[in-house]
Amino acid sequence: MTDTLDLTVEALGAAGDGIARLEGRTVFLPATLPGERVRARLTGKRGDALAAEALDILAPSPDRMAPACPHFPDCGGCTLQHWADAPYAEWKRAKLVEALARAGFPEAPVAPLARTPPATRRRADLALRRGPGGVVALGYHERGSKAVLDLTTCAVLDPRIIALFEPLRALLKRLPALKRDGSAVVNLLETGPDLLLRTDGALEAPGRALLAAFAAEHGIPRIAWARGDGPAETAAQLGPVAIRFGGVAVAPPPGAFLQASLAGEAAIVGAVLAGLPEKLPPRAAIADLYAGSGTLSFPLAARARVAAFEGMAESVAALSAAAGKAGARVKPARRDLDRQPLLPKELQEFAIVVLDPPYAGAAAQLPLLARAGVPRMIYVSCNPAALARDAQILARAGYRVLAATPVDQFLWSPHLESVVVFAR
Repeated sequence: MTDTLDLTVEALGAAGDGIARLEGRTVFLPATLPGERVRARLTGKRGDALAAEALDILAPSPDRMAPACPHFPDCGGCTLQHWADAPYAEWKRAKLVEALARAGFPEAPVAPLARTPPATRRRADLALRRGPGGVVALGYHERGSKAVLDLTTCAVLDPRIIALFEPLRALLKRLPALKRDGSAVVNLLETGPDLLLRTDGALEAPGRALLAAFAAEHGIPRIAWARGDGPAETAAQLGPVAIRFGGVAVAPPPGAFLQASLAGEAAIVGAVLAGLPEKLPPRAAIADLYAGSGTLSFPLAARARVAAFEGMAESVAALSAAAGKAGARVKPARRDLDRQPLLPKELQEFAIVVLDPPYAGAAAQLPLLARAGVPRMIYVSCNPAALARDAQILARAGYRVLAATPVDQFLWSPHLESVVVFAR
């Protein structure tokens, strides 16, 4: 077996890499498309499969397009910018179709893909690395590597985040708290950018002064800081922070999880609300599991009373404060649903359960939901594989799929959000 060889790409894998075959073994080829004939060089192994890089596209697919970003294909954030929109969209929708079929719902009604436009992502989790001469690289990790790709632009991020790249580099070069590695999480709130810095060194008084001056210069109401994976603290606050969910103003904690774009959030919320029964009993209650800071809780509260369960103390505090001020019909509770899932007896009071679990899914909670026989469940997923595993439990319990909506919130990546409505 030679190191350089010609291969034909047969399909795309779950991560968006081309799949070819060599002597019965799978070969993964990044930045290739189905049907392409490529000259490739083997680079190593990926589990039981082989990894390779395409040196030349001998016969390009008619669906190959010029990428939108100069950092493609080196950046690990986008893997599919070279694919025409129509086959790309159908491939993404098919991920949900296949996940539900694996779970036991081969005839599930799957809607067309809900789209997110370029240049609208309002959240960025950027890696930081100080190099020779104190120069700081700021960006995403290179594909298949821990190296930081220093970004000059990004085709998916909101331009207001991109505008902070160069000022942040200049600030971080002068910030002693960044010894070598760190991260910067930027959330675009209604009040402006919200910044959380994590560094590998202590933040002393001179560093705090630098952050305060940076916040004032660039209109950033709050800059939070944490050492490593430790708890975040406010390093500089020049004004309030707020974002609205269902018309209710919430002050999210630093670095809070947000749906990646307004369009993505609107698609998810819309699909969840459309999944509710047309008429609810007067005293109906909804359980919102993995509620975060209230992205779904407050829109749901317009239809019924909501019990919002969330494990992160900071998110529960933000949710509680917003619910109290707005007089919303939302009752928050702190509950780690992986360690202490809701029991069937506790679930009996709810006509509907909405759950938006993390990437790993809801393995501890789903069997109890199925055993409780909740009449309707609306599952918001960010991982088709976890959805397929969890939905198998519901299939065995006699549930059916009323509606399924794929949401392309992470444009040009293999990641897919979904909203699936189950009933029995």
